[in-house]
Amino acid sequence: SEARENHVFSAMIMICFIGVSSALLRHNWYPSSVFVGDTYCYFAGMTFAVVGISGHFSKTLLLFFIPQIINFLWSTPQLFKFIPCPKHRLPKFNANTGKMEASKVLSRGNVEKVNMTLINLFLQIFGPMSEENLALSLLAFQIFCC
Repeated sequence: SEARENHVFSAMIMICFIGVSSALLRHNWYPSSVFVGDTYCYFAGMTFAVVGISGHFSKTLLLFFIPQIINFLWSTPQLFKFIPCPKHRLPKFNANTGKMEASKVLSRGNVEKVNMTLINLFLQIFGPMSEENLALSLLAFQIFCC
């Protein structure tokens, strides 16, 4: 049937995607030798969109995007310039402690605010942590959402 063919097609695409992503993860694991850029992010988004649409998994597909939706909603005040938005909002590395810390920006009235990203929110809630523990925490959150 047509539905079965769509599911097989989606499975074949996802198997290839998992293979490519596993190889990238191996080289991107701490300490990284390869870094994910825009091209891979566009490729991953396109892959999920194609699989979701062709396999009729649109509701299931939304589960994978929960962290991204939370990140967008949390970042909205900075993205729409209600709070200053620097070019780079990634956490900063503290060489003295060897841990990642939430990055901050000076707001109106020279008030220091934590940059509003999901990664910085994790660091704000759970405190400074190593890059490896931060990556594992974010992966666990992604798995929990699915």
